[in-house]
Amino acid sequence: MTPEELLKKGLNELGFLYSKDQIDAFMIFLHELKKWNRVYSLTALKTDEDIIIKHFLDSILYLKAISPSPLRGEGWGEGLKVADAGTGAGFPGIPIKIIKPELDMTLIESSRKKSVFLRHIIRILKLNGISVLNNRIESLGKRYEKTYDVIVSRATFKIRDFLKKACPYIKEDGWLVLSKGPKVSEETNFLDEVHRQSVMKEVITLPFIKAKRTLLMFQCQK
Repeated sequence: MTPEELLKKGLNELGFLYSKDQIDAFMIFLHELKKWNRVYSLTALKTDEDIIIKHFLDSILYLKAISPSPLRGEGWGEGLKVADAGTGAGFPGIPIKIIKPELDMTLIESSRKKSVFLRHIIRILKLNGISVLNNRIESLGKRYEKTYDVIVSRATFKIRDFLKKACPYIKEDGWLVLSKGPKVSEETNFLDEVHRQSVMKEVITLPFIKAKRTLLMFQCQK
């Protein structure tokens, strides 16, 4: 199976529509990621199959969790301001942006070399409505307070740490979204009662490898 066929099959299994241009964008992203990875070690994943399944499709799962969504019932719509905290080499932010180009996306990444790569990918894919902040989310400052409708992350934040760091930058009715693996209950058990009541869960199976992902959606408490 070619990389294009693998990606299309995975998107079909997840129920997402796509165009030829979107598939082409993913293939360019794949090529550039592998090329830059040889020099800059952007990701531990090396093969086409691993990158497509464990990076591309795993990132797109975020859309599956929130569309249709608790966001006023609208899903991920035009002008929605989304931030990806600790995006690394662009996950989940860039795959989300490719599938939903109408979103206003901010990629937050503290590594300078990864930020350079992200700007290169944005330029080569000719993506509009997307920017890179070379910073840590907890260091963004007052300028970005209450800016985003949704903040997502695949970074290795503990849930409580993510809530503490991200909540200042989310709008009053916004959502924080984290993806967790099989040990998610160990973390949610330690949340305070307020946040346990505010969490929404969506368990989704990643195509091909049948791994379970638990997407947790939080609203910050006033």
